[in-house]
Amino acid sequence: MSRRLEKCMTLSDTKLSPPNQLANLLAGDLEEVNKLIQSYMESDYAPRIPEVTTHLVSAGGKRLRPILTLAAARMCGYQGSFHIHLAASVELIHTATLLHDDVVDESTRRRGKPTANLLWDNQSSVLVGDYLFSRAFQLMVKTKNLHILDILANASATIAEGEILQLTASKDIATTEDIYFKVIRGKTAALFAAAMEVGAVVADQDEKITEALREYGDALGITFQIVDDLLDYLGTEAIGKNIGDDFREQKLTLPVIKAISVATQSEQVFWKKCIGKGEQTDSDLKNALTIMSKHNSLELTRQQALSWSKKAKLALTQVPDSNLKKMLLDLADYVIERIN
Repeated sequence: MSRRLEKCMTLSDTKLSPPNQLANLLAGDLEEVNKLIQSYMESDYAPRIPEVTTHLVSAGGKRLRPILTLAAARMCGYQGSFHIHLAASVELIHTATLLHDDVVDESTRRRGKPTANLLWDNQSSVLVGDYLFSRAFQLMVKTKNLHILDILANASATIAEGEILQLTASKDIATTEDIYFKVIRGKTAALFAAAMEVGAVVADQDEKITEALREYGDALGITFQIVDDLLDYLGTEAIGKNIGDDFREQKLTLPVIKAISVATQSEQVFWKKCIGKGEQTDSDLKNALTIMSKHNSLELTRQQALSWSKKAKLALTQVPDSNLKKMLLDLADYVIERIN
């Protein structure tokens, strides 16, 4: 999920990027989160667990979701230590979904390295993912806060629903934008929103601020996924995947859905052949880009990403000004910077 965009965030910039600014500001907390994650990825009884998790951790990643939890807690003035547990829990949930996703998608590369299911097997990836989900809930329980448990349990269920909806809608060219947004709100935005919300809840923040932070996370996650889908057609190989990987994998992302919605009869036949049936030739990606250009679907997708980024920033108007708030506003801009 969103692996291309996360790779973009690791590239060197002329100035420190917003994700790195947040990581620097929260470095002490983030170090504690990493230690806790490492301890919860270990097992005295099943050596395959640390083998798989160590491989996944070594592949990199910006820890963006736990950073959001730490940022939300600090913005709300939290003075305790449970934000560390919650940030680690959020990352364990995310890591578990990555392991499961690679099995479902039959992926062979993640963050430039072979996937766990390729190096070991599907069974190991699924079971280690299940183990990490269980460990995430063990961390949640330590807060002794049923509201927090409810938020993260609901997010976990929503992620699974999003993935199953995507599976059932996969390769169906009748898939609508409404279904697409249900999918990405589940598979990506739900955990972004929960990561922000639990940071506020653990700090006992009032409902208005808590809801504002949740809305920010939701809109940021949607922006994140739309940009990721757009980069498959507009990016470069430096982002971590070859251009057109989603097309070759028959994924119905927003640019394609927009093009299909206004397609001529001959274009419908083309999309059914390439996406519905997976019958592709070397020239079909170029033809797909030509069709999307004709219907302006790439630009329309870009405008939708910009709109969601603005929604994320608008949500933060409810939150008092601070250095962290500015960094979160900058983060919303940074997510769409690669498509501007």
